[in-house]
Amino acid sequence: MRHKFLAVAVCLSLLAQATITKANDLYDHLQNISVTIKAGFSEGSGVIVTREVKTGPNKTEKINFVWTAGHVIDNLRSVRTVIVGGQQKRIVEFKDAQIVKELVENGRRVGELKMDAKVIKYSDADNGEDLALLMVRKREFINEDAAFFLTEDKITPIGTELYHVGSLLGQQGANSMTRGIMSKVGRVLNLGSGDGVVFDQTTVTAFPGSSGGGVFLSERSGDNAGKYVGMLVRGAGEGFNFIVPVRRMHSWAEKHSVT
Repeated sequence: MRHKFLAVAVCLSLLAQATITKANDLYDHLQNISVTIKAGFSEGSGVIVTREVKTGPNKTEKINFVWTAGHVIDNLRSVRTVIVGGQQKRIVEFKDAQIVKELVENGRRVGELKMDAKVIKYSDADNGEDLALLMVRKREFINEDAAFFLTEDKITPIGTELYHVGSLLGQQGANSMTRGIMSKVGRVLNLGSGDGVVFDQTTVTAFPGSSGGGVFLSERSGDNAGKYVGMLVRGAGEGFNFIVPVRRMHSWAEKHSVT
């Protein structure tokens, strides 16, 4: 009887150790795909998406893209007017943003990597979707990739446990992880577009600098652990924050042919 008890205890101990290792792998992954976005005097957060892209007749390369909030990079935008065919035409241009990846070894910050990133799609925060998609100019900057929670309805149930990883208060808080839940689905805010804009509400802790950072499913979601459910863009208190849900991001990406 005593031997059976010891065998069960050993099995439970090994199972607990495997669970902890799996959870730690998840935490490391979420930090690896999370970066700080520097745009002039503005600092925010972003999430890396890696894709195989055809860059020549017989050539494909891994390209890293970054999702962030439109308002994070807004001050990189400039507008100029040119004359084309006798008509005035407005041209919107962006300077490069800077992607900053923090490096940590043995529990100590040891440096950072900085990469330039081109703004390839943008929607403003006042009347648009408050979304921006960047392309890191350095090829194969990182091999890891964010996985999106794209169920049929793409809705995350209320009460689902979530993690946010972002640069709370800017670079000094880079890769900070906070925990919360999905507290409300389908908040509609009137931002001047007429129809209203849909957000989801979460209780993950966020501060200035969190904007553009990812919100992910925790290990309690089983096989969906770590999947990206939305982008943090607005806050009205530490536990009252709004995310652009992945269903809205996906629709915008489809509309602009960047899925």
